[in-house]
Amino acid sequence: MRHLIIYAHPNENSLNNHLLQTVIESLEKGDHEIEIRDLNLMGFDPVFSLEDMQGQMAGQLSDDVKTEQDYISWAEYITFIYPIWWTGMPAIMKGYIDRVFSYGFAYRYDQGVQKGLLKGKKTIIMNTHGKSHEEYERMGMDKALTLTSDNGIFLYSGFEIIQHFFFDKADKASPGEIEIWKEQIINTYSQPVVNL
Repeated sequence: MRHLIIYAHPNENSLNNHLLQTVIESLEKGDHEIEIRDLNLMGFDPVFSLEDMQGQMAGQLSDDVKTEQDYISWAEYITFIYPIWWTGMPAIMKGYIDRVFSYGFAYRYDQGVQKGLLKGKKTIIMNTHGKSHEEYERMGMDKALTLTSDNGIFLYSGFEIIQHFFFDKADKASPGEIEIWKEQIINTYSQPVVNL
């Protein structure tokens, strides 16, 4: 299977990077092709510029956007790994979505009806955040995150979501908790739906 990992965290010693390595190790045990797009390492430009906007309207994409769309088109499974900062995606991941998930590639409207164009692709999303699940639930932030990312981006674009992990209190996680999360990841990537 063709697996694409889209990763956003600037610190190579972060928990997010640890989760990334767990995913890679899990996939390497199977007969998979793996591509990793480390947005910070690549220096991906997250700014959706006027030039981008005009180019999309004219059907002309910048080279960096076309490259990322080619990776997405190639992939059967896409894993997104990023922290939740200020109750949302880091700017570099949001900018990736803004620029790469363009009209005519990720979605379009047919007679006023929205259509996701990435149907047939499966995704797993991994997020770390500092607050507890209980705090997010009290604030309604759990539902807000699901609405804005799952419904507003991934399902909207046609993805089938296999799993969305929210690893809470990540800045205070014990080694034991991290091992539990790793096991959850390993189990997810060993499922037949991911490992065909």
